[in-house]
Formats: sequence, structure tokens, C-alpha cells
Amino acid sequence: MPQYPNRQFLDFEQPIKELYEQIDATKKLAEKNPKIDYTSTIEQLEASIIDKRQEITAHLTPWQRVQLSRHPDRPYTLKYISKMTSHFLELHGDRNVKDDKAMVGGFAELAGETVMFIGQQKGINTKTRQLRNFGMANPEGYRKALRLMRLAEKFNKPIVCLVDTPGAYPGLEAEERGQGEAIARNIYEMIRLKVPVIIVIIGEGASGGALGIGVGDKTLMMENTWYTVISPESCSSILWRSWDKKEIAAEQLKLTANDMKGFGLVDEIVPEPIGGAHWDYDGAAELLKQQIIAALNEYKHIKPEDRINNRIAKFEKMGFWDEVAS
Repeated sequence: MPQYPNRQFLDFEQPIKELYEQIDATKKLAEKNPKIDYTSTIEQLEASIIDKRQEITAHLTPWQRVQLSRHPDRPYTLKYISKMTSHFLELHGDRNVKDDKAMVGGFAELAGETVMFIGQQKGINTKTRQLRNFGMANPEGYRKALRLMRLAEKFNKPIVCLVDTPGAYPGLEAEERGQGEAIARNIYEMIRLKVPVIIVIIGEGASGGALGIGVGDKTLMMENTWYTVISPESCSSILWRSWDKKEIAAEQLKLTANDMKGFGLVDEIVPEPIGGAHWDYDGAAELLKQQIIAALNEYKHIKPEDRINNRIAKFEKMGFWDEVAS
């Protein structure tokens, strides 16, 4: 995990940055004055950092949770896979156009069982962000994901999808190659998969880009993530012709994990380490790993036909409506 001073801090994390700066200043004093013991002072400051992280995350607004989900130090799909599993074998290509680097997937060993992992992958620096297209998949990415799902079904292996995308790529070339059809096809086919499918929102869960790999038996959502039909910025630009109202849009969209569970759109909320997953990769991965293992154990003994019917019934019940007598 990156450490200060290489760590990046969000606006509301500035008090934590100030504590780190105090630790740095104290260490420099210790170097200049080796006869004076500053150990207790440093330990107190380190304890204050933990307290401040806990204090900040206890009162986050929806917009601040959106910011945390996009934190540049936050772990992405491949990081979670590397921390949770062993023997990961990445598979490439949709066997039609090309290999979409924004969508990754392959078999890995999780708790002694072979599992197919699929997810969007963002980059960790400018070069890899461009390579990964900022986690926005093209149609071939969704078709690759579907190919891997069918491969897992062929060998009777469960599927885990890790969702983290600001949306499917909206470029002209993506539309020319059938972006809408690719996402719709995935939704249709995922409903009918005979193997267990576990969905996890690990970062941004936006629009059809998330739904393209977001249909399964159980949906988990990490604590500091969001899941909705549109990003707060895009919602603000449509309603108010400006991004300035993004905080209000985030509030009104009801996009947080607690909101989603309250609506019945996700099943469980996965807690994160104090301050967010970007503070402790190992801790975040272990918390998520245990939830995924429990979910797989819950669904692996269900008959395929019952699993499909339960999945259909689950999604049919989503939403709220009133019937008015004519």
C-alpha cells in the first residue's frame, strides 16, 4: 500500500495529511537530536491518525463516498484478485474483435476452489489509465466477459464479478460495434447461467456499464462505493446544466450502500478498513474474501434450475410501484 508522502489525500482527508506532516517533522527532530526520545510522541500521532480516519468516515456525505470510491489509491479488481486468490490465470479476447484491457477475467483458486473472476480494471497511473480506458469497457469487453462466463459454466465453476466502472465507453466506435446490444445480451445470458454468480460493487457502479456484469444470485456492495443509473456529475449537468450541483445530485440519487440495501437492490454491505479500502489493501481484501466465500457456500448446493428461477424472481421483485384502478 502506498505510504505518505506518495499518498494522495482528498479534501476532507486533509486533517489526516496534517498529522502525517507532524510525524515527519517529529522524525526530523529525532534525527537532529538523537539524545531525545520522540517515540511516544510519534506513537500518539499515529494513534491520532486512526482516530481521525474513524471520525471522518463516520460522517461521510453521499458525495464524499463517491469521492472515496474514486480514490486514486483505492484497490482495483486485479489488486483484490491478487490479495484474495492464488494461481490466477488471466484469459484474453472476445474471439471477435480484440482484447479489451478495461475488462479482465480468468480462473483463480479461492479457498481451495476454482472460481472465475471477472471485473473492470482501472489504471494506477496516466499510462495504465489510458491502456485500461479508465475502466470503461467497449462492446468487446462485455463479450469477453460473457465468453468467460460461458467457459465457467461449461466446467461448472462459480463466477465472481467485481464491478468498478464510471460507465460503459460512450464513444462512436463502441456504438458502431453494438455497445447496447452487448450489455443487453450479458444481462439476458447472466440470468440464465447455471452456476453460482456473485456480484461485488468494489468502486463505481454506474449505469449499464455496471449492469453488463451485474446480474447474479447475490450482490455485495462495499461500504464506500456507489451504484446508480448515472453519475452525480452527469445527473447535475442534465438537470441543472452544470456540474456545480453534483453534491445535491449525489444526495438525491440515493446511491450509497445503505440506500441500495434499503431498496433491496443489493443483499449485503461489505465493511471496509477504517478510513476506506485505500488505507489497508490486505484488510479490505480479507473482509471481501470472507463475504465472497460465504456467498459461494450459500449458493453452490442449489439445483441449477432452482438457481435460475430464484434469480429471475429476485430481479422481478425489484422496484416500487402503485397500481391505479381504471
